[in-house]
Amino acid sequence: MIILGIDPGTATTGYGLIKKTKRGIKCLNYGCIKTSPEHSPALRLKETEKQLKKIIKQHRPDLAAVEDIFFFKNLKTAMKVSQAKGVILLTLAKINIPISEYTPLQVKMGVCGFGKADKQQVQRMVQVLLNLKKLPSPDDAADALALAVCCANSL
Repeated sequence: MIILGIDPGTATTGYGLIKKTKRGIKCLNYGCIKTSPEHSPALRLKETEKQLKKIIKQHRPDLAAVEDIFFFKNLKTAMKVSQAKGVILLTLAKINIPISEYTPLQVKMGVCGFGKADKQQVQRMVQVLLNLKKLPSPDDAADALALAVCCANSL
């Protein structure tokens, strides 16, 4: 089973793909979808959709794990992230990819077994679980891999 983890954002959307088998999990690919700040919000969302479709076409995931916005510190940022998340959910739904949503707390619990784990602990655990030579980066891609791992661990 191939799982696509997605950390939504307007400027940067992280993605991570893992494969779960009876033998365990392994990393297939990870990175970021970046959009230009010079473009309008609508064009940035359109670019996110376009790049996400390319990733889906290339890797054909069976399931997607998307970060759920549980709380926010900045309403303006939360609104923009919510718009990106909406485009991501619609894109996945149109292609009939089942979606699981996880809060940051659920991801920390699912990856580290500790809900107050810091970002570095989560990244290190993802590195160990996926047998990566170095810590996954940037943060958005690492978070997306953590989402995918959390999803795999909950199956």
